[in-house]
Amino acid sequence: MASSVGFAHPTSSLIINKKDKSLSVVPSTSQLSIYKCKKPISNNISMAMATRQSERKPATTGSMKSPMTMTEKILAKGAEKAEVKAGDNVWVNVDVFMTNDISGPGSIGIFRKEFGENAKANPDYKGVCHIALAQEGHCRPGEILLGTDSHTCTAGAFGQFATGIGNTEAGFVLGTGALLLKVPQTLRFVMDGEMPDYLLAKDLILQIIGEISVAGATYKSMEFVGTTIESLNMEERMTLCNMVIEAGGKNGVVAADSTTFKYLEDKTSVLYEPVYSDALASFHSEFRFDISKLEPLVAKPHSPDNRALARDCKHIKIDRVYIGSCTGGKTQDFLAAAKLFLASGKKVKVPTFLVPATQKVWVDIYTLIVPGSGGKTCSQIFEEAGCDTPASPSCAACMGGPKDTYARMNEAQVCVSTTNRNFPGRMGHKEGQIYLASPYTAAASALTGYITDPREFLH
Repeated sequence: MASSVGFAHPTSSLIINKKDKSLSVVPSTSQLSIYKCKKPISNNISMAMATRQSERKPATTGSMKSPMTMTEKILAKGAEKAEVKAGDNVWVNVDVFMTNDISGPGSIGIFRKEFGENAKANPDYKGVCHIALAQEGHCRPGEILLGTDSHTCTAGAFGQFATGIGNTEAGFVLGTGALLLKVPQTLRFVMDGEMPDYLLAKDLILQIIGEISVAGATYKSMEFVGTTIESLNMEERMTLCNMVIEAGGKNGVVAADSTTFKYLEDKTSVLYEPVYSDALASFHSEFRFDISKLEPLVAKPHSPDNRALARDCKHIKIDRVYIGSCTGGKTQDFLAAAKLFLASGKKVKVPTFLVPATQKVWVDIYTLIVPGSGGKTCSQIFEEAGCDTPASPSCAACMGGPKDTYARMNEAQVCVSTTNRNFPGRMGHKEGQIYLASPYTAAASALTGYITDPREFLH
């Protein structure tokens, strides 16, 4: 097992950290009940009773009775047990809790370790919670993160157990710092082969969901391994884990490695301990993919598992393109779109809406230089291509919302979107047609006005 590592903790007041000595900590019952007797013990017994002793916690290290998956190990650690197995119901201590219902969609309240009367809410608007959590250093290997949104599973990219819960469960977590969870079975997805330069993680997860269906991973953990996964940057891994809920998954997880540790270097000083699946761990099923042979994909209306090749949909005329959300509104997503626009040298033929996920992503759009652009930023390339000006960070049209929501579909239009769901009415109008796609495919489609394979511009 890897040794604990820790990095610089943000100075934000958002965190309530048990390990931070500067904050007051309410002692546990066991701490309050430990005393030492200073008087000599008498041999005369006047009354006999069981003495109250501190709780003896089972060991979580050393040899194991049976091999475990990564998810099982994290839940065993949270439950303070030597081991757990799929199907067990266990009380787990929650490391990080997130609620996005504090002050509007996308805003976040983060609570760490200390709950109850010591809980504090984040007063600052950061943007879409699932991306802000990572940027603020709250996604750490080996921990348990729960949140009041289904796409909390995004944080599994860090080797963390992360899943969404309801408001009743959230109240229990806030009051006790723990929750009863059923240990899920694990599906293993082995993705090998060199990833073609015209594919992104969105294509990978659309391939998986198309293969197993939107119910194929119901209440199961989805573990992603293989040489292709190891080559992905952190934001691409986040895209992969973000959409496990669209397959019914309880959580998605990627093993922490040097890419993970480097990302976290300047984001947290909290010690963490990565865990990894044992070689002989038992998996419910295993799926293997040769990614070198995969082509750009879309999910046609009205389901994320309605998979199709982008090149087979070139006859479908579109009305708009939307690049944003917790799935496709990260810095790397906008860099990918800018790269394709730059390669084409053309202007978009349909309205193209850009919605960064967080404040940091918005700043990156205006400051990061796109490789090979001669010093241009994403914002400059987007302006030259005729896109709408990047909006303020939010969920925006991904969740539909009121009619005045930015980029909402108020008419029965056809949209290519980097979001995660294409159910009827998801982005507004109930007769709207939503095609889910990668930022590459979305940008290529914006340039032609039809669903377009990005290879037409990248090669």
